[in-house]
Amino acid sequence: MIRIALIVLAVFLPGLQAVAQDGAILLRPERVFDGERMHENWVVITRGEQIVYAGEADGADESGIERNIDLRGATLLPGLIEGHSHILLHPYNETNWNDQVLKESPAERVARAVNHARNSLMAGVTTMRDLGSEGAGYADVGIRDSINKGIIPGPRLLVAGKAIVATGSYGPKGFHEGVDVPLGAETADGYDELVRVVRSQIGQNVDFIKVYADYRWGPDGTAQPSFTQNELQTIVEVTRSSGRPVVVHAATAEGMKRAILAGVETIEHGDGATRETYKLMREHNVALCPTLAAGDAIAQYGGWRKGVDPEPPRIAAKRKSFREALDAGVKICFGGDVGVYPHGDNVRELEMMVEYGMDATDVLRSATSINADIFHIGHEVGRIRKGMLADLVAVTGDPAADISALRDIRVVLRNGEIVRQ
Repeated sequence: MIRIALIVLAVFLPGLQAVAQDGAILLRPERVFDGERMHENWVVITRGEQIVYAGEADGADESGIERNIDLRGATLLPGLIEGHSHILLHPYNETNWNDQVLKESPAERVARAVNHARNSLMAGVTTMRDLGSEGAGYADVGIRDSINKGIIPGPRLLVAGKAIVATGSYGPKGFHEGVDVPLGAETADGYDELVRVVRSQIGQNVDFIKVYADYRWGPDGTAQPSFTQNELQTIVEVTRSSGRPVVVHAATAEGMKRAILAGVETIEHGDGATRETYKLMREHNVALCPTLAAGDAIAQYGGWRKGVDPEPPRIAAKRKSFREALDAGVKICFGGDVGVYPHGDNVRELEMMVEYGMDATDVLRSATSINADIFHIGHEVGRIRKGMLADLVAVTGDPAADISALRDIRVVLRNGEIVRQ
């Protein structure tokens, strides 16, 4: 059914596919952020999929240029790399999570995902890490492959398929014991079952394994660890043997500690982190995807009037925790949990990172070169330099001075194709 849905969508969305630019394109912006530093008086030349020149305007060989794009007043930067998304989810104030998992058909969820992928691309996101299909099986794998084949528009995707959870921890929940409902993730417990499930997911060609190290299954719904240290180490060992990383949902200090010591590469959320946790993360080179925008959105869905009402305790605690992560020198991954809030509004997380105390230039690095390196794709994307893929976005203004300038898109290129101008 999922494959049929993708084929039907490809038929009805032909006009959204970009045309490859085989000739050289010269982009002449006001400034260039190369993924690490800002430069004045630079130009960038692309040919086919690659950047062939990035540097001082006086040093550029303009012979053979077929298209000259004047970007006066604009900043050119690498395409944004979103680190935590769910393309198969849409905002919970439209439809709650339970109903999306239980009531929306696979065809509807894929149809929505096609729109979500396009919306993020149009917002300047040219690469996106998707952190679990949330009950939609391996639809994210099919969507990734369809984008790669040019069937539908979207960022290049790194996908997890089904997240792995401990039996009894994940939802949908609250049904009579005789009612069997589909879960939003795949359960596995103990050495033998974890090995089998991890290998089964790897066999579906996911890009990484996602695991829930804790969940809200403690007394009164409190977050508590769900896998033992040995179980997490088993998951990491088997996954690493396939050349893939493990990423972990963790909101408790103990869940984070177990995951860090097990050898995971990123921790998602990290709400309950302590200074000791952050010190351990830095020592083990584990990055944090704080997902500030998701908590902010959920609080507003619950009735909080941002800017009018006092901050709820959970928001105030998140602000404090993020500041402690910065002070501890933890590597910060741009990833907002988009899907909880609208796809295409990805910049919301970057704005909140600045609002919560992160320097705007560091935020730009997080969304480009740092995420590229964390996700093992830094040899292809995340920087503007000769030989890299021509994933580029131009915005009006200077996002290092005002991060919200990232909302004013002038041009988006993916693999050298102009997908928005």
